[in-house]
Amino acid sequence: MLKRPFDKTTLPSRHVTEGPARAPHRSFLYAMGLTEEEIHQPLVGVATCWNEAAPCNIALNRQAQAVKLGVKEASGTPREFTTITVTDGIAMGHEGMRASLASREAIADTVELTMRGHCYDAIVGLAGCDKSLPGMMMAMVRLNVPSVFIYGGSIMPGRYKGKDITVQDVFEAVGKHQAGANSDEELRAIEKAACPSAGACGGQFTANTMACVSEAIGLALMNSSGAPAPYESRDAYGTASGIAAMHLLEQNIRARDIVTRKSLENAARVVACTGGSTNAGLHLPAIAHEAGLEFYLDDVCDIFRDTPYFVDLKPGGNYVAKDLYEAGGVPVVMKELRKAGMIHEDCMTASGRAIGEELDLIEREADGKVIYPIETPITKTGGVVGLKGNLAPQGAIVKVAGIAAEDQVFTGPARVFECEEDAFEAVKMRAYKEGEVIVIRNEGPAGGPGMREMLATTAALSGQGMGKKVALITDGRFSGATRGFCVGHVGPEAAHGGPIALVQDGDVITIDAVNGAISVDLTDEELAARKEAWAGPKETIYASGSLWKYAQLVGETYKGAVTHPGGAAEKHVYADL
Repeated sequence: MLKRPFDKTTLPSRHVTEGPARAPHRSFLYAMGLTEEEIHQPLVGVATCWNEAAPCNIALNRQAQAVKLGVKEASGTPREFTTITVTDGIAMGHEGMRASLASREAIADTVELTMRGHCYDAIVGLAGCDKSLPGMMMAMVRLNVPSVFIYGGSIMPGRYKGKDITVQDVFEAVGKHQAGANSDEELRAIEKAACPSAGACGGQFTANTMACVSEAIGLALMNSSGAPAPYESRDAYGTASGIAAMHLLEQNIRARDIVTRKSLENAARVVACTGGSTNAGLHLPAIAHEAGLEFYLDDVCDIFRDTPYFVDLKPGGNYVAKDLYEAGGVPVVMKELRKAGMIHEDCMTASGRAIGEELDLIEREADGKVIYPIETPITKTGGVVGLKGNLAPQGAIVKVAGIAAEDQVFTGPARVFECEEDAFEAVKMRAYKEGEVIVIRNEGPAGGPGMREMLATTAALSGQGMGKKVALITDGRFSGATRGFCVGHVGPEAAHGGPIALVQDGDVITIDAVNGAISVDLTDEELAARKEAWAGPKETIYASGSLWKYAQLVGETYKGAVTHPGGAAEKHVYADL
């Protein structure tokens, strides 16, 4: 590709590279081996969440090099930097999970600060684990520079006794082990087999859900999220993403030209039809917030309600991300949605083409095994359902993918726990009864703090064979790997005096996912009397540091649990300074 000149008179990097006053700044750039020509080209941030915490992130360092080749090929100067990641699989089931959702905000903040501090003109962001994907996309929309997202890729499925397994099977094997249904040796064999490569969890858990979102929303190149992390073919997507960022810069197509109300609706459709993670109900509103758009949990759930579920992925189904990729990936899924008029085709994408134009290029069709034709879906409504009622006036969310319609209504007495540890101990000791609704409170964004995921508890229930025999509700979250009748994001949270704070053992709770309702059998007067007698939020041990700061700032779950006023309150756009 021929070198081409860029006019930098309106680009942020002019503040560090142009004119006599910037001679000291250029000295620093020369010190890193940049040529004069490279200094005066656009500077493109290549942001990764690389670390040695988990396999989700371990391949991002290598993939970033491919991105940099693409930026260079298209007459840009790449500048690589890293940000943090908290990996949920490692953080799960203990105090570390409090850091998970807060890390999303820290990722967005640190990427923003790095871009601002060094005046980069565009960004290619690479992310691998659950919160790092929305965190990176939030930063792109906040900065509103030309932006391309690329997923690090999924892990290969493990094999055990002739079957594909994922880390979800290991969590559930712990429950079986506690129930005496498998031996120490069998548990050890499963844990060693489940995760055989680099990459993020392979089912349609949060990482792969948000990877599908990155394509559907338009920030990632079509089909770039599908290939597993070990595939060398990912390098080609990395290089193409670097080139794409330069094309967007040339055409002045920015993140908010791509992330619109319509593209958010496209993304929600893809989450629903793939039986994706309930966490999308938290992350899509947060991404929208950065653009100054009101796209709340209700809006996401409205789309979930009338979208067929037709992609057969774990945890509710049978297949993993690698299988979806081999069946044609997100583009084929979106082609099926288009047949039913469920895609806004005029939305811009990272390629500079509209979604409709991109889908016109896709020749493959649904295979009928991983991706069902939309005319014959697995179920006629989405794999994720929104709930509302006197127990959750601001809403709640439940994944019903893989749950038969007759099992989507549950009524039972409450068994209340003040935190996840108490619930997990009770489940381990089988100190609960079939037919009960387990309530875990004080786990919301502010009250936790950090809105932990309850995978250890839900997986233990599944491992004990009780996944369908009890229900579980919380103001916290669930892992994308959770299965069973588990309601999360109950709002207002207990720390804010929501009705979940007022529930007592034995109160009868009804969850109706068919009609989208959740209620406790108490009158308004009874709830008001209990609120009057309520002792206030449970005190936490987090009285300083980042989690204290997060708890002070974080807003309501249904708005995305965000920590700043967002695009609606902006008085400037970074890219125009």
